[in-house]
Amino acid sequence: MEKQSEESDIVIAPMTIRHLPDVFDLGHKAFDTEVKPYTSWSLSAAAVHIDAARPACFVALRGSELCGFVLGSMTFEQRADWGYLEWIAVDSAVRGRGVAGRLVAVCRDHLMAQGADAVITDVEARNEASLALMRRHGFTVGATVNLLAYAREAAAERPPPPGAGSNSDAPHSEQ
Repeated sequence: MEKQSEESDIVIAPMTIRHLPDVFDLGHKAFDTEVKPYTSWSLSAAAVHIDAARPACFVALRGSELCGFVLGSMTFEQRADWGYLEWIAVDSAVRGRGVAGRLVAVCRDHLMAQGADAVITDVEARNEASLALMRRHGFTVGATVNLLAYAREAAAERPPPPGAGSNSDAPHSEQ
């Protein structure tokens, strides 16, 4: 019974420009770019969604305090028929109260109502909580992508590939 009363004090609402500073701050607290190094949380990463032609951006509010957000839009890469749920974060003070699930559901349903044939999201493979959240809300693994990196330190330790340093492929000039 207590959980019901706790959840009811958090309202999900469409995001407006006035929410942007708090969304930006919560994103900085929530997103670890060391774990997922291709992630670049920035003001423009957040603003591009609310500036999209068909945004799907919502906030979780506890009174006037922002305690979560989801940022999506009605495009994924070059697919105008796929919605994209790109960013979601919930303040640690309200985790475990169903806020993330409510945000996922409202964003997903909004994108589907706008005509999305599919809603796409990506989750770092070690983020078991987010994987479980997405699965509970009907998402399934559609593709597995590996992030490959060639680090400067590794390059310095490797021997040159066969033929490297040879001038046999270099253009010849006559003098």
